[in-house]
Amino acid sequence: MIVILGTLRFPPSNMARVRPHLQRLVMETRAHDGCVSYDVAEDLFDPGLIRYSEEWPDQAALDRHLTAPQIGVWRDAIAGLGVADRKFTVYAADEGRIL
Repeated sequence: MIVILGTLRFPPSNMARVRPHLQRLVMETRAHDGCVSYDVAEDLFDPGLIRYSEEWPDQAALDRHLTAPQIGVWRDAIAGLGVADRKFTVYAADEGRIL
């Protein structure tokens, strides 16, 4: 299992324009990319900050996601919306152990 935690930051004034693209990304990823979970949320206390949490069954599934059509559409859509401060960390989770 692969777990990813991440953040993206946008100017708060652009969030209304970001949300429809983000919703499409999440819906298409959940429907097509074989993820275990793929969740995003706007931080209630830090306007413009989006938090990601993702779970993938294996590296192959994550690799397919990273090259899926909706990723290119998402990147193109947000290119002019001030995306900044992109941080993602990938963890290999040991399914047989509770931390």
